[in-house]
Amino acid sequence: MNVSRNVAEIIRQHVTLEVESIDRMYLNLYAPRLQHDLGVLGFFRERGQAVASPHVMAEITRKFVANLESYAKANNIPVITFQKGQRKDDIAAGYRAQFSRDEGVVFIGKAQEKATVFRTEKRYNQKSGRSYAWLVRTTAMVNHYYLYAQDRDFGPFFIKFCSYFPYNGKLCLNGHEYAKQQLRQKGIEFAPLDNGFLSCAEVQRLQRLCDGLSAARIEQLARKWLARLPNPFTAQDQELGGRYDISILQAEFALTQVLDRPLTGRAFFEAVIHENLDLGNPGQVQLLFNRRVTKRTPGRFRTRVITDGVIPSLHLDYKHSRIKQYHKEGRALRTETTINNPRDFCIGKRLKNLPQLRQVGFTANRRLLDVQQLSHDCHIGEATFQQAQRPRLVDGQRAPALRFGDETIQALLQALLVLSILTPAFKQKELKERLAQLLGLDPSTISQGKMTYQLRRLRLHGLLQRLPKTHRYQLTTFGLRLALFYTRSYSCLLRPGLSQIMDPEPPGDTRLRIHFDKATEAFQQWCRDEKLAA
Repeated sequence: MNVSRNVAEIIRQHVTLEVESIDRMYLNLYAPRLQHDLGVLGFFRERGQAVASPHVMAEITRKFVANLESYAKANNIPVITFQKGQRKDDIAAGYRAQFSRDEGVVFIGKAQEKATVFRTEKRYNQKSGRSYAWLVRTTAMVNHYYLYAQDRDFGPFFIKFCSYFPYNGKLCLNGHEYAKQQLRQKGIEFAPLDNGFLSCAEVQRLQRLCDGLSAARIEQLARKWLARLPNPFTAQDQELGGRYDISILQAEFALTQVLDRPLTGRAFFEAVIHENLDLGNPGQVQLLFNRRVTKRTPGRFRTRVITDGVIPSLHLDYKHSRIKQYHKEGRALRTETTINNPRDFCIGKRLKNLPQLRQVGFTANRRLLDVQQLSHDCHIGEATFQQAQRPRLVDGQRAPALRFGDETIQALLQALLVLSILTPAFKQKELKERLAQLLGLDPSTISQGKMTYQLRRLRLHGLLQRLPKTHRYQLTTFGLRLALFYTRSYSCLLRPGLSQIMDPEPPGDTRLRIHFDKATEAFQQWCRDEKLAA
């Protein structure tokens, strides 16, 4: 019977660095009073305007845009227009690379995007027939201004303003970048892993810094830059209800676990995907998020494996939120819970609710690792295989590799298995006779020096041990298992399998041959289709 173990238990033995941190946060900047028509009417009346006309709104927009342009000119800030199809993060990375100050606006980008705005439309009184202006909430394609900046405490971030009333904005920051800035200020050495960490001189202190990213600190960042940057609302407007409040639009909570063997880490994650394709069913999802799932719960419950190039990622959905797991930069297992609507968990959207969201996000990450099951620890298998496949240095003595496909190695291991059945311990001469027979050689052609070389290699790799004060050898437990696996997999799996799929004139169509022929044809057809498409 194969008893599975959970991934959390297995991976704990192979992690060199583990960090829980808020990753990307996308926040709404909005004036609460100006999100509904009655509030807008009251706002303009208190400003002295009888109606909230497009002319009045356009005047505010004109002043705001003029202030932005003056601010950019006075501070030598580049202003660009984003083109359709451009990736804003890539453009920002180029400008940030040239930015040398520790704080300031890097550049301003302009793009047309759809936004919720207020407009007035002409309506008619059914009794008198007279026209009147009616305020409506609608959507429109308007200019948005992205102000990419660098903060001394938070690192890179950006604020986006809509250029039309009610001038809603967005604030985007990254918790890992915040932690990097804090480490630099404190003089603590670390190695980055994209927007995460590969290593850190003081891991516990790093985790405390990540935990210290609170709602109060984030609000402090927002207020600091809203006061510095051009604002569509004057001081008087802010007293009348034009002061920005902050709510959570999207929050990512990440668990990064750096693995001790990067190459094995990919095989490990692929095994996790292969053996956990049922995680998206309702029963598992309600365990991950600790939320009851019924027939009335919205959303599709499924496990998605999405491949970007050669990098697969695992995705699980719950309402508007999701968990994503992938092998980050070939070095770490990243588990990420993204909450797109806090109300999925009966939590308000205001920034003050961040502690409750942290609890939901980080707990979901841990639960996923506890729920995921693996039938084996591929780190052990890979380490064992590579131990034999590569040369070893033991007590200053070099042991050549035991190559799996080497004819002599296969014969040598088969000879050892036969001798282990016939006798508990054997001499060099007995091994030499068996080896020559399997290789089809005369025993006299194998010199004593060659046999000493082979015995020394087997002993240094841990397959053999010499009995004290004798010239006899016996297989170790490790050697017996490795020899059985090497020889059986070669003779019972690899050799007959290759014979079936490579034979130009097979005696019969086996199931393996049929499936390989179909796979080959599918691959060739795909190549032809891609060539035609190009």
